This record gives sequence, structure tokens and C-alpha cells, in this order.
Amino acid sequence: MLALAGWPSSSLASPEFTPCTGNAPASFSCATVPVPLNRGGAVPGTISLKVERKPAGSSPSKSAVIALAGGPGQAALGLGEFIAKAISPALGSRDLLVFDQRGTGESNPLSCSAFSSADETEQAHSIGELVGRCALQLGPARGGYTTQESVEDIEAIRQTGGYEKLVLYGTSYGTKVALEYAERYPQHVEALVLDSVVPSNGPEPFAIGTFQAIGAVLSELCANRACAGITSNPTADLARLIAQLRKHALSGSVYDGSGHKHAVRLSETNLLGILQAGDLNPALRALLPAAVVSALRRDPGPLLRLELLSEGLIPNVPGSRPVESSDSIDEALFIDTSCEELPFPWQRSADPPTRLAEALASLHSLPSDDFYPFDATTAFSASLVSDCASWPDASPPPPAQAPLPDVPALILSGEQDLRTPTSGARSVAAQIPDAQLLVVPFTGHSVLGSDFSGCAELAVQAFFGGAVGGQPIQPCTSTKDVFAPTPITPTRLAYIHPPSVLGGRPGQTLTAVLDTILDLNRQVIGATLQANAQLPIGSSFGGLRGGYARLDTSAVVLHALSFVPGVDLSGTFPVKNGQLQTASIRISGSTAAQGTVRIGASPVVSGTLGGRRFDVNIAHVKLARAGAGRGEWPVGRVAFPLPGLAHLR
Repeated sequence: MLALAGWPSSSLASPEFTPCTGNAPASFSCATVPVPLNRGGAVPGTISLKVERKPAGSSPSKSAVIALAGGPGQAALGLGEFIAKAISPALGSRDLLVFDQRGTGESNPLSCSAFSSADETEQAHSIGELVGRCALQLGPARGGYTTQESVEDIEAIRQTGGYEKLVLYGTSYGTKVALEYAERYPQHVEALVLDSVVPSNGPEPFAIGTFQAIGAVLSELCANRACAGITSNPTADLARLIAQLRKHALSGSVYDGSGHKHAVRLSETNLLGILQAGDLNPALRALLPAAVVSALRRDPGPLLRLELLSEGLIPNVPGSRPVESSDSIDEALFIDTSCEELPFPWQRSADPPTRLAEALASLHSLPSDDFYPFDATTAFSASLVSDCASWPDASPPPPAQAPLPDVPALILSGEQDLRTPTSGARSVAAQIPDAQLLVVPFTGHSVLGSDFSGCAELAVQAFFGGAVGGQPIQPCTSTKDVFAPTPITPTRLAYIHPPSVLGGRPGQTLTAVLDTILDLNRQVIGATLQANAQLPIGSSFGGLRGGYARLDTSAVVLHALSFVPGVDLSGTFPVKNGQLQTASIRISGSTAAQGTVRIGASPVVSGTLGGRRFDVNIAHVKLARAGAGRGEWPVGRVAFPLPGLAHLR
């Protein structure tokens, strides 16, 4: 057995796995593996890696599957059950090993007061200043939290566990760790499963691949006339809006969960943030094209509301805290690893001003088309360049790329992934002779965690069926987008078409009422997916034009909820199994035909509006549905296929 440099082989005794405490599944056992803080010997000390193991079946082999989370900075413990499901076809004769990488979760999590202290945050003049303070607070130990050290941690776990080979399953940043391990220890790699690929020499500091993928992502979103009635060219719309934002920010109002109005502004960088958030949330992607068109038509509300939704600020939840994703990223570890090893275009020994000057010179030498429909200024502001310029490196430069082994490899990429675009997956696939690349339509980042079609799951089953990699992976055949683009929001009741069986203002009001409930459903779905968890009781949503809706234990309470100006809905919907039950809703407002509407599970809605009684089948109502007859979003409770894996990196 090989000894690690600076670490005696006698220390690599097999760890003792015992029943886990806490929330780990009963099928997992736990152990701690001690590893050096810095294998170069620059800083003494050890790190205790917390490892969970799910033993193989009755015929175990000398192989194990090791799962690598995203980030850098995401803890993997707590995701064991989801990981086991995602990679289950590989587990028949192999143990599954899940561990928190160094500096995350239960493996000596990294922290610095520069990020956690409110006083320090308020006193700092820039994020870069906080980053510089964090580096000083961590001291020389900060050089021990690199991908190369994580690679050696994997090797230590392999040795202590007595495994001859590893199947490396990584997602996002975890693919970078897996690739670097494969480069360093090819003889111990049985197979690779790489989901949402970060090349071993990446990510590129200005995210050029992300900007170059925007046009293709929007084109696929609107393919097959899915954006009919919305736009014929979503990328051109985005470019026109960006041109306006360079002159002045988009200003408008958004209503909070109590129905109070707040002024909101949106910049070009905020717009890029919405696109990037859409990597992880198909609802955000679906809402974007129409929201951009609305903004171009001087109706900023839909886009401003979408921006708050993307930041987790919608809905309002009890305690006035923002909705947070169920995954977690150790901020100090993320900054440490990123600043130490991203391939920034500067001399590592240079001072911060020189670094920034060199980076800007490199940025301005690039073609402007690299960032279309955005520009180099936005790319710079959205990058870590200005932040990491203040970070003094404490580790050697990352090693040069080495050849990848000729092993079975399954590479998964989402067609609508911007943060790890398919171009990176294709590049890595070209370096592995027998790699199989599966590009999944209408899917963003973390394919196995967010693919509603099941195509990626079938690919994993085929990949591990019989001999590993022996079966060819079939391309995805489904062309259905579960979250089709939503239509342009009406700005006046007069713009709404009444059903043929109920004309005039009563019919327009009825359509507006149903559209309001449809919009609320979309917002709840979007927020649920953004949080990657069920929303807490008491969560409340402001209406696009006013009022609010509150999610109680067994009901949805509407208070003057407005989606179309002048049409307000009040009342209470009982909820059972995630479905709205029959209720009579009061309709008021300055432009509405006032009265009541009774809505329930039946396809027929009834009531009185403007003094006219009606019984109307919803099929006769032209609702604000998705383009080209694509159908409505899922109803009831909606969750990612594997919720714990949906928000990696």
C-alpha cells in the first residue's frame, strides 16, 4: 500500500464504521478518517474527514462508489439517501462512500469572521476587502483547502477502506475533483460518472462559456413554437433590454407578502443573476421570456418580481427571513478554494492593483462577441476577479492537466445549463476515448437532480447494466418541456378575451380571476423549487398588482389578490393533498365586474359577476397558458426528482 507524502502509512489503518448519529439513513454507517491539513508540510495539523458508508449487497467487490458534491463548499453528508438513489445501478457489488470534503459540513468546516460578523461586513468598503480580511484570518492554513488536497483525501479514503478501484460520481465542482483524481491516480479508477462538468483546468474566470451558451439556451426554451404569442427571438429581446439597462436601471414596484408596495430596481448584473438562477430552477427559465417582453413594453412588474423570486425573497416567510435552499455552501471554503486555484489572468505573486490591471488587460483583449448579449463590464462585475485580487495565495499553482485514463465514462449535461455549459462536457468527453455524453433537453444544472424526463436515470441504468459502460447510451427522445414558457402578463382588463359563453366585462373578469389563480400556482411552484424544499406554513405571496395570498396549514387565504389591475380576489381555498378545494371567491376592484366565483375540482365554474349568473366550463376560457398549446405546469406539490442534488455548486 502506498504511503502519502509526509504521512506515515501506519496512520492509514482501516477506519471503524459505527452506526451514524443524527439524520443519516439507517443503512449507512459512519467513520472518521484523519488526513494532514497540508501535505507539503507548510502547516502542521490534521483534518478529520467525516465519511458515511452504505455497504454493498451479499457479494461485495473491492470497488466502491465515491460521491463528490458541488461548490466548492457543499457538504455531502445528509444527501446520502438521494445519492444512493441516483447512483443505485452501480451499488449492487460496490460500497457507497459519501463524505464532507475538507472545510465543509462535518469535516472541520472553514469559517472567518469577515463573512459572519455583521460589524465587519458593514465596515468593509467592498467584497474584495472582506475577502482579503478572511485570508488573513485563516492564515497560512488557507493553502490547504485546494482541489489537489481533496484529491489526496480521496486517495486516503480509498487506502484506508482497502478498495482497489473507485467509481467516481461527481456533480458540478465534484466533477473537477473526480477528473483531477483520475489524472493523478488513473490506476485506481474503475469508471467516471460526471454530471454538469467543470473541467479540471476550470472554471474559466470570466465565464465565457456561460455567455456563449445563452443564445442556445433561450432558443431551446422557445423551440417548437413554445414562445408563440410571446416572442420570436428571446435573445434579441434580452439584448434590447440590456441596452436599455446600460442607460438606466429598470425601476418599478413589487408587493410583499402583506400587500405592501416596495420600490425595486434592476440592473444588467441583476438580469444576469436571473439567468444564472434559472440553471437551478426551470420555473425561473419559463417566466423569463415574457417578463423581458413586458419590461420592454414598460411593464416592469413581472421582471422585478422574478428577480426577487430568484433571490429567494419571495415568498415572505415567518420570521422575516428569506427562503433558503436546502443545500448549503460554506462561503469561506468557496472563496478559499476559488481564489487559490482559479486560472486568473495575473501573476500570483503580484499585488492587488497589479493583478486587477493584468486581469482587465486580458479581459479587454477578448472579442466583445464572447459576452453577447451582455458585455465585458458585466462579465467582470459578475466574476470573482475583483474579489480574489485581494487574496494572497498560500498554495502552489495548480498542476498542469494530465491525460485522463481510458475508462468507462458517462457524462451528463443539461441543454439549458449555463454555469457548466455543454461545451465543457464535450471538451472532457473528447479526452476520454470511450466516454458517452448524454445531453438532456429542457434541463439545467445537476442533471440527475433536476431531469423530470427520467432520461438521465435510464442512462445510468444502462451504463451499469452488465459490464460497466458496455451498453450504448440512448439519446433522449422526449421533446416535452414540463415548465413551458408563460405568456405575457395583461396590463388592463380590456386586453383580456372573454369566453364566448360569457361576453363583456363579466367574461373578462372571469378570465382574469382564473389567470390570477394560475399565476399564484406558478409563483408557489417557482418558490418551492427555488427553496428546493416545501415552503413553511405561513408563507405569503404578494400579488403582481396588489394584495396577497397566504399559505396556512390547510388553506390558501386570498386578500385582495390582484394579477390584472382592478381585479381583486378575496376568500379562502381549503387545501387537500396539495390541491385547492372548492371555494367561493369574492371579486372586487375598480375595473372588475364585481360578484362571486365558485371554483373547485369540477371543470365548471359558476357564480355571479356584474349581476349576471353563469356556469362556464373552463375549457371555454382562453386562459393565459403556455404558448402553442404546450399545456400547464404540474399541479399540486412539485419537487425535483432528487431534491438533495438539485442545487449543487
